[in-house]
Amino acid sequence: MRIGIVGNGGMAEALGRHWVSAGHEVMIGGRDPGRASATAERIGATSGSLQEATTYGEVVLLAVPAEVVVSVVTQLSVAPGTVLIDCTNALDHSDFTLAQPAVASAISQAVPHAHVVKAFNLAAEAVWRTAPHTFDGVPLGVPLCTDDSAALAQVSELVRAVGCTPVPAGGLARARLLEATAALAIGMWVTGADVRATFPPLAAAFGDTHPTELSSRRASADAASTGV
Repeated sequence: MRIGIVGNGGMAEALGRHWVSAGHEVMIGGRDPGRASATAERIGATSGSLQEATTYGEVVLLAVPAEVVVSVVTQLSVAPGTVLIDCTNALDHSDFTLAQPAVASAISQAVPHAHVVKAFNLAAEAVWRTAPHTFDGVPLGVPLCTDDSAALAQVSELVRAVGCTPVPAGGLARARLLEATAALAIGMWVTGADVRATFPPLAAAFGDTHPTELSSRRASADAASTGV
């Protein structure tokens, strides 16, 4: 797969290194040609401008700060159907709440002809640098929010290339919940809390009701509401 990375910071290098190692073709794009070239050289990728990286990739990772990602992407020529991965979090670090509405939705509104996928936003670059991670024998899961099934499949492949497990988490409208989850988790982590310990395992999550039964109930309710 050809992957363009807009940005040449920590996330770009951490994820890009795994994708190069997995055999994907990666181009690092940056405003500073020297910095982009240096990052690309460290991971075995090629380098270019922000626009060149955008045009290069069938999938494009937006690895720039959340506060500028929309302005950056609106200045680029994005081909219709391009998959844009949003890994950003817009946080108010004074109280670890969201600093603005859903970034992924704003990107989608700015470039509606692209397919936006929210992914890789629940962990810092240091986690991705040292991936893969396995906890209690289970690989780290990466939630993905998107409205496009083909984009979901492509980004799922890139998640697996990092040694993690893709976890479909619903449509792009749910990306705001994923961004809020990041804000909540980061706020807990900085106090020393173990976020993983706050969720019960799947076998216990629904008490005596199995998840498949809940799905069946929801399907029946949906059918009743539409008269099917």
